[in-house]
Amino acid sequence: MWKNKKISVIFPTYNEKDSIKNSIEDFFSSGFVDEIIVINNNAKAGTDEEVKKTKARIIYEKKQGYGYAIWKGLEQTSGDYIIISEPDGTFSGRDVIKLLAYSDDFDYVIGTRTTEELIWQGANMDFFLKWGNWFTGKIIEFLYNTTSLTDVGCTMRLIKRPAYEKIKRFFTVGKQHFGPEMTLLIIKSGIKFIEIPVNYKPRIGTSSVTGSKKKAFFLGLKMILLIFRYRFKKIKLD
Repeated sequence: MWKNKKISVIFPTYNEKDSIKNSIEDFFSSGFVDEIIVINNNAKAGTDEEVKKTKARIIYEKKQGYGYAIWKGLEQTSGDYIIISEPDGTFSGRDVIKLLAYSDDFDYVIGTRTTEELIWQGANMDFFLKWGNWFTGKIIEFLYNTTSLTDVGCTMRLIKRPAYEKIKRFFTVGKQHFGPEMTLLIIKSGIKFIEIPVNYKPRIGTSSVTGSKKKAFFLGLKMILLIFRYRFKKIKLD
């Protein structure tokens, strides 16, 4: 709980069998998380068994894709505030309090992994990923005249339920670039948001996307195309 508000966490999983149990326990240990919902998105065999050793709840989404998994998780949460993260060991449960502290003033709080002092040794944040995410964020800043954005690809974020309810019917992206779509919908709707630095640690196992520079490059292109498309897209939010 945070000031009498229930806190839910969504963990989408595909290839995190070896890290998911510790990630769940780490986020619960923050003392603020009331529920964790794991979205099994055709996950590696043995993942469910690891989750069942914890207090988290498992939900299944057969449509393959990060966005589809998050859509399902958002539908299943019961919290007033919803935190989206990943159970791959890269994010820290102790950063939950950072998101919550800023939620007193903002309805959407997104993390950035590009703060040098918070990038742990061995974390997958090389020159290409760091400055690619920074550059993409600056495109959004310029085109939409927003607050500072330095890491469009960061998957750790908090959204309050009223903000989610306002934008959910406009979700279209079911794949890896869903995160930027959520942020663009927040911007288009006029919802107050801020980006804050979070810890970024070495991943346990190999990412299906950022583990390949080629995949990461094409994902970046998809994000940029999405940003330009949304700039001129009319969305009726009433």
